[in-house]
Amino acid sequence: MAFLIFGGSGFIGSHLTNELKKREPESIIYNLDIVENNHDGKTKYVQCDVRNPITVPFDVSPNDVIFNFAAIHRTPGHPDLAYFDTNIRGAENVCEFARRHKVRQMVFTSSIAPYGASEELKSEQTLPTPNTPYGISKLVAEKIHQIWQSESPDRELTIVRPGVVFGYGEKGNFTRLYWSLRKRKFMYPGRKDTIKACVYVKDLVRFMLYMLENHKYNTSVYNCTFEPAYTIEQIVEHMKASAGIKQRTLLVPAWLLMPAAYLAKIVGSPMGICPERVQKLMISTNICGKQMAESGYKFAYTFDSAINDWLKDSGGEGLK
Repeated sequence: MAFLIFGGSGFIGSHLTNELKKREPESIIYNLDIVENNHDGKTKYVQCDVRNPITVPFDVSPNDVIFNFAAIHRTPGHPDLAYFDTNIRGAENVCEFARRHKVRQMVFTSSIAPYGASEELKSEQTLPTPNTPYGISKLVAEKIHQIWQSESPDRELTIVRPGVVFGYGEKGNFTRLYWSLRKRKFMYPGRKDTIKACVYVKDLVRFMLYMLENHKYNTSVYNCTFEPAYTIEQIVEHMKASAGIKQRTLLVPAWLLMPAAYLAKIVGSPMGICPERVQKLMISTNICGKQMAESGYKFAYTFDSAINDWLKDSGGEGLK
């Protein structure tokens, strides 16, 4: 059995590779991506653009496992068409590849974006109402994978909808938050009670592997987040405590923040500041992780121990 990771060069793919090699040192892992990365010899890199029909220079067995991480996800940041072209066409091509080779197990990393932006608590039973090109494209991609699974009763599909995924190598929201706190530049944008569902990357990939071994339904959909989800104030205070940051964190009222964001956009959005990003910061991602918590999977990390583990992975000199 081999593991095929589409879009494996990035953050989550790298952590999955490390976990697989830890559990199965002799396993064969193929990284199929447009960005070359063999993870220091842990994977066999195969150049692959999922927007095109997929062929590979190796034999594929029905017992192999596919992880589909390939996506354009940063939002805002790309033309609308790019989300559809990669996320939808990519889902079609990966599923056709799995169909052609009679692969039976697949894990697809979706997003909480299909729920849409609102303050209401969302569970896996909530009707998705995406309101961004990214969210729409990921919901359509979910349906494409579900169609693949429905074609044969022996196919197993796990769809994970992670909150903000953080950990070593993330270089995203949590990394920026940490360094903003360290440099005394962070202020709460508009409110302190914004809910931001999140999950540590090591628990996310461990949960994926747990589901491969404990699959109960032909298609399983799981929100992946701490339960209950944390507010931005809780995240900030936990991060400050773990990292030994002691300064007080101020709040900037929304009535002052939004005009400043529009002015920043006029002068070229320094540091990526723009009204769309600021507005996104002030909207909750209020996602229920109860189903994941009740799946039988045991979280390996609390939020505090996750930050401490991340600091250790970064060499103890700050989150990287």
